[in-house]
Amino acid sequence: MSQTKYIFVTGGVTSSLGKGIIAASLAKLLQARGYKTTIQKLDPYINVDPGTLNPYEHGECYVTDDGAETDLDLGHYERFLNVNTSQANNVTTGRIYQSVIEKERRGEFLGKTVQVVPHITNEIKERIQLLGNSGEYDIVITEIGGTVGDIESLPYIEAVRQLLWELGDNNGIVIHLTLVPYLAAAGELKTKPTQHSVKTLMESGIKADILVCRTEHNISEEKKEKLALFCNVKKEAVVQSIDASTIYDVPLLMQEEGLDTVALKKLDLPDIIEPDLTNWKQFLQKHKSPKSQVTIGLIGKYVELQDSYKSILESFIHAGAANEVKVNVRSIHSEHISRNDIDKKMMGLNGVLVAPGFGERGIEGKILAVQYARENNIPFLGICLGMQMAVIEYSRNVLGLENANSTEMDENTPDPVINLMEEQKTVTNKGGTMRLGSWDCELKPETLAQEVYGGANEISERHRHRFEYNNAYKTALEDSGLVASGINKKTNLVEIVELPLHPWFVGVQYHPEYKSTVANPHPLFVGFVKAVLEQKLQQTNASLA
Repeated sequence: MSQTKYIFVTGGVTSSLGKGIIAASLAKLLQARGYKTTIQKLDPYINVDPGTLNPYEHGECYVTDDGAETDLDLGHYERFLNVNTSQANNVTTGRIYQSVIEKERRGEFLGKTVQVVPHITNEIKERIQLLGNSGEYDIVITEIGGTVGDIESLPYIEAVRQLLWELGDNNGIVIHLTLVPYLAAAGELKTKPTQHSVKTLMESGIKADILVCRTEHNISEEKKEKLALFCNVKKEAVVQSIDASTIYDVPLLMQEEGLDTVALKKLDLPDIIEPDLTNWKQFLQKHKSPKSQVTIGLIGKYVELQDSYKSILESFIHAGAANEVKVNVRSIHSEHISRNDIDKKMMGLNGVLVAPGFGERGIEGKILAVQYARENNIPFLGICLGMQMAVIEYSRNVLGLENANSTEMDENTPDPVINLMEEQKTVTNKGGTMRLGSWDCELKPETLAQEVYGGANEISERHRHRFEYNNAYKTALEDSGLVASGINKKTNLVEIVELPLHPWFVGVQYHPEYKSTVANPHPLFVGFVKAVLEQKLQQTNASLA
């Protein structure tokens, strides 16, 4: 292919319809047809990135290999495509304006009056084409955040209009995702909201090439013809997206609806290779037909919003399928755990995961959960803050340092077993200043960590933290049984701790959930779920004996 083709995905009627899943599903189908495909997300909020956003505001912050703090949709892109994303795959209004203002301060506009059109729109177009101009991709799918008609989305919509004109016929198309609601009182699906949404898009100078209609009920051929007529698209380009039992069904549903076929036709690309989704179907089969099930407690501070731990929940799905087991995740708010009710809260759990987070709220509950898992020989995985809580718990209850803590929670603790990284002590800005992105880790021979990673001597994992294991306590902790089994040789940072005398107890400073995909479930989650399953089976057999 000589020229990169562009697909733009916009949303209408309401937010949270799943533009990211539709974009990822289409990309999966195009990839399976042999086209080198990537996806990017344009977010209309003014934050420079989601790094400083509270998880309740926007769900989890997803981190890429190159250290970009990005929208959680990039996690979907990587999980579906098994291809790494980067800083170029996520752009916010804040970053756009920041870049334009910096250019103005440097005098790059030669004294011109800087305006939304053309300066902001030119910057958006430039960012959209970064991936396309790299020469690495045949097709770039760009998801426009927000809903058509939003004030903050207008510059993006205008940039897309200009770019479609500049690219010329068959080089760029627009997929508009809308809702076709079902009115129970009338007993029918209503197309009017979609008609209005398409009209709003056309008022901005953009014609939808394909309509993807989210629905709870099947859309009749008659309704499709009506949508085609009033929304000015071909009937074959009216695609139904019915509610699915899992997001991993969506690529197959979109294939049945012919979304990829219609998109290729409109981009004037050959529709020769039939998508090979054998591995995807095998994963779905294992996911939907597990041979057994386990219950794992997710101990976190933001459990009210599932998106706060999206990558962890998806990693359990991948690891569950790999072990042919259904992982039931029970979310437990760490702020609500006390010594009086810990037994009741943890009852029936086969495994415990203490999740990442920031700040002192709910910390003591996390420490109690770690202690319960350790003392009751329940398989345990601690991620980032969860690993730090494991170190604090062990220091308090085994080493006897009863006031051990992290300086994040208590600046005056007499035993700061978790301490602020040295280079962080002069940092005042919060955005993008943590240890971010991929860092290497050397594994200690003959440890559980090395076994989990298939005997590897070195691994690379993604990070997002400010505080770290305090090496001043390393000898005492190791002598008492908490082994440092993974070390970053460059920083001397302890990356992994484990308890050899426990059935399965691992804490990691990094975020393994960011690298788990359908094609490559993360070995740490696979190993954890396997250990949980094995222990449950042993206990079941023992009770039957």
